[in-house]
Amino acid sequence: MDEIVIELRNIIRDFKLGSQTVHVLKGINLDIKKGEYVALMGPSGSGKSTLMNLLGCLDTPTSGSYKLAGRDVSQMKDNDLAEIRNKEIGFVFQTFNLIPRQTALQNVALPLVYAGEKKEARISQAKNILDEVGLSDRMDHRPNQLSGGQRQRVAIGRALVNSPSIILADEPTGNLDSTTSLEIMKLFDEIHKNGNTLIVVTHEEEIARYAHRIIRLRDGMIESDQAQAQN
Repeated sequence: MDEIVIELRNIIRDFKLGSQTVHVLKGINLDIKKGEYVALMGPSGSGKSTLMNLLGCLDTPTSGSYKLAGRDVSQMKDNDLAEIRNKEIGFVFQTFNLIPRQTALQNVALPLVYAGEKKEARISQAKNILDEVGLSDRMDHRPNQLSGGQRQRVAIGRALVNSPSIILADEPTGNLDSTTSLEIMKLFDEIHKNGNTLIVVTHEEEIARYAHRIIRLRDGMIESDQAQAQN
């Protein structure tokens, strides 16, 4: 349980705006262990989205080091980052990001296509995952034939199918009603119990409460990092 999957050291991220330099992240140090369930919070402008993009290997820091599953990804080129993203990170987005013309099964299997898995293995793995997220009876449905909650389950299945090092969920209940949000957070609980490392980016306190640790950002720095007592 003590294996560190994310290690950030003095992460700085600056952006150039015309002749000005905007300092968005100002020296972030952070360790996340394998199997942790973390909520990342912070007001608008706190650097939360920038940090999430760095954690998800969608961006690289101006300076500092980021080790993901033991590999330093902080100075990698785009092609290498794309490969890391596909192997090590499962993304869950607020807007689901499913391919409309593909079935639930095809959407879930998509990362395995990029990973070069053979068709039989892809279908078998995707079916198992859809069963795990409670959608085995909706495999052949396209996104427009599914409810918002079911679409998010498909997205979660797609994030899980590659057995990634971390699941990164960005406002995963932002487009869902409160009942469906509750169901999705219960599903995240199950996923965490199966040993997955979960990072949920949210601005909602009631969603963050599901996590075992809450990291709050303010003005590009970590304001607090607290473990939560579990019921």
